[in-house]
Amino acid sequence: MPAATSNQDYVLAIDLGTSGPKVAILDPRGAVVGSEFEPTDLILLPGGGAEQAPADWWRAIVKAARRLLGRQLIDPKRVVAVVCTAQWSGTVAVDADGRPLHNAVIWMDSRGARYVHERVGGWPNVDGYALAKLYRWIRLTGGVPGLSGKDPVAHIHWLRDHHPEVYERTAVFLEPKDYLNLKLTGRAAASYDSIALHWVTDNRDLGRVTYDDALLDRAGLERSKLPSELKEAVDVLGPLRPEVAAELGLGEHVQVIMGTPDVQSAAIGSGGVADFEAHLYIGTSSWLTCHVPFKKTDIVSNMASLPSAIPGRYFIANEQETAGACLGFLKDLLFADDALASGPAPAGVYGRFDALAATIPAGSDGLLFLPWLNGERSPLDDHRLRGGFLNMSLSTTRGHLIRAVLEGVAYNSRWLLGAVEGFIGRRIDALRVIGGGANSALWCRILADVCGRTIHQVRHPIAANARGAGFLALVGLGYLTWDDVGRAVEIAQTYRPEGDAAGVYDRLFGEFQAALKANRKLFHRLNRDL
Repeated sequence: MPAATSNQDYVLAIDLGTSGPKVAILDPRGAVVGSEFEPTDLILLPGGGAEQAPADWWRAIVKAARRLLGRQLIDPKRVVAVVCTAQWSGTVAVDADGRPLHNAVIWMDSRGARYVHERVGGWPNVDGYALAKLYRWIRLTGGVPGLSGKDPVAHIHWLRDHHPEVYERTAVFLEPKDYLNLKLTGRAAASYDSIALHWVTDNRDLGRVTYDDALLDRAGLERSKLPSELKEAVDVLGPLRPEVAAELGLGEHVQVIMGTPDVQSAAIGSGGVADFEAHLYIGTSSWLTCHVPFKKTDIVSNMASLPSAIPGRYFIANEQETAGACLGFLKDLLFADDALASGPAPAGVYGRFDALAATIPAGSDGLLFLPWLNGERSPLDDHRLRGGFLNMSLSTTRGHLIRAVLEGVAYNSRWLLGAVEGFIGRRIDALRVIGGGANSALWCRILADVCGRTIHQVRHPIAANARGAGFLALVGLGYLTWDDVGRAVEIAQTYRPEGDAAGVYDRLFGEFQAALKANRKLFHRLNRDL
């Protein structure tokens, strides 16, 4: 971390992930001075429900921020701005006083799937979408509500049907990032990029994104219950509320920047700000994306060009539902009370995981892991898919299980890589890897060999989202330019494909795809009630 000085300004960046918020301090060059993390609970419910408590978010943010500022890395009076990034595709229902009326329905929640089918269906159709409805959605927004039911339009319909009293009392439905901004400033607004997954805005003019009445009607959403203000991600929303400034330990002069959802902040925090500079994020979920100079839609792979956090720019929106979550699931399911998890290790439990997995040959002796523990969104939108191990034997060890999970996520990334390359019409030669998964040198090595591409492991990869949000504030306030951002992100290590392992993975990737084809109907039968 760089040494801080007392005579310069700083930005406080809040990154609200599914596992909890990371709070970081950035200097005027975009370097992370220090950061803190505080966990939050995930509430999984029958029928595909996934919720979190907004009060838990705020408690964790305040605790992490005060702990960070209490380390005296900087003078808190030198913080000039706060900026948020957060998990995308979530819904917080708040009343006229800004109080949450229900738990946040988050991006993993698929309980509203049937309402989307009712809204987008009809005959003739393509992949479940009525052609007559499809045209206007794609022409204006670039995409359509996902059939998995994990977009805000599905969440809002589910709340209206199952909690009508909440719906009636709701003054505005907000994305998680925009809810945090409401807490910070008292103003309910959305950015051009955060509102995009409601699929009710005209995104053809990136300088003036507006609601479209026909799309609102088609989606069945009330404009009066959506944020009235739409702004760019670099815009200043307003100053901190005095009581919030005191709670966080900051001055009342601090300005709040609009900020952006996590997919967009990751793109910036990876340093890949030029068109076609791709990155792979591995956190709870995963995505592989880049900025593009055009608006385009791929319905089959569930990808589209949507407004970027960088004004006037598009990026490819896609998502793999579970990535790092698969490794966390394995840890909690099989190793929670084990010496592997509790014993001393400088790198923690995941460092011990890597050490075990490294003893297993590439390909895990034929053991395959299917990583769809919560369905999938890209490059296949199917919330009934499920995961598991295939080809276990009496010779299977814990190391095999761990390595197979790392490889299964990598196979899924290779699958998405092919779809992204088809979307942009060119080969991607290198990927910047960020997120918690990028801390693993072994995982980076596996990704290089599975994908057959150069992998650049970004330095401080877990801070990429907070760093990207901080860059937004620094550019918005005039401290940096976008060219500066591209130069400010350092690469810690580079991995290139190695012949023998790559050959093994080429064969097993084919088996991975065959496993999906062979089991998809089975997953649909077993999960038909979802």
